[in-house]
Amino acid sequence: MCHLDQDKEVNDNAVPGTDKMMMATMEMFVQESDRHPPVIFALASGLSRAAIAVMRLSGAGTGRIVESLCGRLPAPRRASLRGLWRRDGEAPVLLDRALVLWFPGPESYTGEDSAELHLHAGPAVINAVADTLVTLGARPAEPGEFSRRAFTHGRLDLMQAEGIADLIDAETEAQRRQALAQVDGAQSRLYQQWADRLRVLLAHQEALIDFPDEELPPEVEQELVNGLRVLHATMQDYLATGDGAERLRRGLVFAIVGEPNVGKSSLLNALAGRDAAIVSTRAGTTRDAIEIRVVMGDVPVTLVDTAGLRETDDEIEAEGVRRSLFHVKQADCVVHVFAGNPPSSRLEGDGVLVCNKTDLSPAPDGVIGISVLTGAGMDVLRDVLADRARALTADRASAPFTRARHRAAIEETVHHIGRAQTMAWPEMRGEELRLAMRALGRLTGAVDVEALLDTVFGQFCIGK
Repeated sequence: MCHLDQDKEVNDNAVPGTDKMMMATMEMFVQESDRHPPVIFALASGLSRAAIAVMRLSGAGTGRIVESLCGRLPAPRRASLRGLWRRDGEAPVLLDRALVLWFPGPESYTGEDSAELHLHAGPAVINAVADTLVTLGARPAEPGEFSRRAFTHGRLDLMQAEGIADLIDAETEAQRRQALAQVDGAQSRLYQQWADRLRVLLAHQEALIDFPDEELPPEVEQELVNGLRVLHATMQDYLATGDGAERLRRGLVFAIVGEPNVGKSSLLNALAGRDAAIVSTRAGTTRDAIEIRVVMGDVPVTLVDTAGLRETDDEIEAEGVRRSLFHVKQADCVVHVFAGNPPSSRLEGDGVLVCNKTDLSPAPDGVIGISVLTGAGMDVLRDVLADRARALTADRASAPFTRARHRAAIEETVHHIGRAQTMAWPEMRGEELRLAMRALGRLTGAVDVEALLDTVFGQFCIGK
């Protein structure tokens, strides 16, 4: 919690101290930066037009930079209205009057000394403050660098860092809940439980290797065998529950396909609620895929309007048909639209069969009938598609891994535990368990993650 300091600091117009004080501060900052990572800064509130812009700073020397700007540090976690000043020769220049918050490490987001400057959000103000911060020795942050420093200082693990990125990108309530659970450590706790169990089993195995001729209790070997079997089965069951959480995080793809002039583009416009695709009575109007992002069943869905499927000598239209077939293979659900008689063959994939233009002729039995022109049946179709979206992401509670790398690490762990159970030599079994520990450690960033960190944190926005 932070508090607004309403004492005399609220009207503090003090200019930072003398040139000697400024020079001493800069010398101390240079010495400090030789031993610690440099102070970084970024606009955490984005570049859109707003009343307030939040400039975030972190790193050893943050306190001295804040003192250079506004004379003295506010009380920790207490908002204080201060003048921010820059020295141009002998004359101090007022940059802005801002709320300043000071978060001394390690009780900060990054675990380092940190600060926030709540500025007026004009571009000139932001640029002037940023230029002054560079002059004082700070540098602009790289994508995800604040969260990476938080990871480095043990303020969060890799799973929680990914959850923060997902929380920022969340479009729906379901995505928000899923990301927040990951930030709160729901996945980390489960994987840590597995790591603890695996560590105990590895300790038992090492004891059997180091003391083969000693009087070890006979239950040590049996506990090892039983423990490996139970952990292996638990993790296999976890993997078998599906990838609903991963689908929810990235969103689904529904491809709208069918022959030319059956109303695919009209259906896309109706589902999107706007004229996104060109509609014409001329067959073959759609030559390339058109993608629109919507929400169905609290799940983000990308609707893809594809070119009409038919034999054609037109080179461009033929390429559109080829791309349509590609989208069918990639889609989570295929919405196969026809008018009049049902298609002679249905495309592969998990699909929904829809008969359009029921204002001209009724839909066959067992098929969803709609008329995009009159709106008949559209509510039913929306409900069906929303149910399909929920069904495709329904296992998110029981299978909380949200990325392909999570699944790959768990699969690798399961593989090594399975191999350990088949090894006759104790040393070989111990090596398989060590490999399983390393694979499991990559989930939370416990081991062997330097290359992985660049990938994970490189996806973050600047300022986070």
